Amino acid sequence: MQDMLGEAYPAFLRSYEEKKVQALRVNALKGTAEELLRKMPDAGLSAVAWEKNGFYYNSEDSDLAPGKHPLHEAGAYYIQEPSAMAPAAYLEAEPGERVLDLCAAPGGKSTQIASCMQHEGLLVCNEIHAARAKILSENVERMGIRNALVTNETPQRLSEVFGGYFDRILVDAPCSGEGMFRKNEEACGEWSSENVRLCADRQDEILDRADEMLRPGGRLVYSTCTFAPAENEGSIARFLARHRDYRILEVHKHDGMSDGVPAWACYEDKTPGDVDTAVRERCDSDDTEALKRTIRLFPHLVRGEGHYLAVLQKQGEVPDGFRGFAANGLQRGICAKEVKEYLQFQQETLNIDLTADAQDCLLRFGEQLYRMPKDMPSIKGLRVLRAGLHLGTLRKNRFEPSHALALTLKKEAAKRSVELTDAQAKAYLGGMTLDCDGEKGWYLMTYQGYSIGWGKLAGQIMKNHYPRGLRKV
Repeated sequence: MQDMLGEAYPAFLRSYEEKKVQALRVNALKGTAEELLRKMPDAGLSAVAWEKNGFYYNSEDSDLAPGKHPLHEAGAYYIQEPSAMAPAAYLEAEPGERVLDLCAAPGGKSTQIASCMQHEGLLVCNEIHAARAKILSENVERMGIRNALVTNETPQRLSEVFGGYFDRILVDAPCSGEGMFRKNEEACGEWSSENVRLCADRQDEILDRADEMLRPGGRLVYSTCTFAPAENEGSIARFLARHRDYRILEVHKHDGMSDGVPAWACYEDKTPGDVDTAVRERCDSDDTEALKRTIRLFPHLVRGEGHYLAVLQKQGEVPDGFRGFAANGLQRGICAKEVKEYLQFQQETLNIDLTADAQDCLLRFGEQLYRMPKDMPSIKGLRVLRAGLHLGTLRKNRFEPSHALALTLKKEAAKRSVELTDAQAKAYLGGMTLDCDGEKGWYLMTYQGYSIGWGKLAGQIMKNHYPRGLRKV
């Protein structure tokens, strides 16, 4: 780092003596930033420049614990490192598109993308490690996302299923984690030059698979949380040497963001492994000047940890009506009339019809019922954790709504709701029952207007249906 940064190295080193900054991102699927600012006036929230819904919060306040707040459990916001908000912001996903987050756990960037998509289109969130994929799925649920397909697959397997399918792909690649040393001390102990080499090789493979899944004219954002040249400018230079149909886009850089450094693409004696001939040729050409368009975030220049990102566009155009390739076509669903238990629940409990805007949009796995994203590709042969919105469980002659359904609803979507006080919210999240008057049936439990779970009233006792695994002791 001293060799790379030169005169800036002392300032870089001093930044590690400072406390890490902390931030959260407002979930635009559930409310606006203005609403949250009114509900958390003591948090000292201040804007993150590159994400309109991102805010630093006052970590010096010992009484402030956003991760334990009922609004966190309601999915009103996601606690996210500020620099990590940049890649998804530059992806610029839009409603109705097909978007892939290829290395998605724990879900910060996936849920950020989902906020932009506003439940419209298809968001595939993939994670290769099963345990991390489960955490990813839980965060998708907490944030109330309806249009996500959560998979636990290798990039190779996904590329066999989705050829030229996606409009936008985010590759937040597994990396050596140098940028996280201040945030996570364990990352220091796991670092080695051999790991940098392994990560760089893995990144090459992941990017090649991403290329196979991106349509002509599509956008690919690559990011890491490391400083290692082999995994940043090096990865992009190697990718461009293999794929001549890509260009690095010129994008706006916010204050404190630094240009990528073309010379670091061929950091020969400092980069583990040999630089191949194709990359060397690019390093010797004018093409590498385009690497200046990539972005580095250094902790001594921005309020955040170390990060790198590049915004790439695949050349070419697609004809009107182009839909890409899904190996097994579209997923076949069932008609709503086949699940009369759900329809009865919906009529009695909700003011909205979740089956109205797409024909045959329901998917049944045994007793479990899902509302698929419109035109969802077939999931045959894929390891899937979540296929859209989990509506609930079909019991004999009745329907039991899921926690996911509660968290995707706004207060006005339910015919009956109970607004919890601070004390009641704490009791509810701990699994306690509540005394309550009203007609029997399902109630949407809310806190400061945000849905937080289900309750079922019987005999003036509100039975608690907050999931046992999430309860706060």
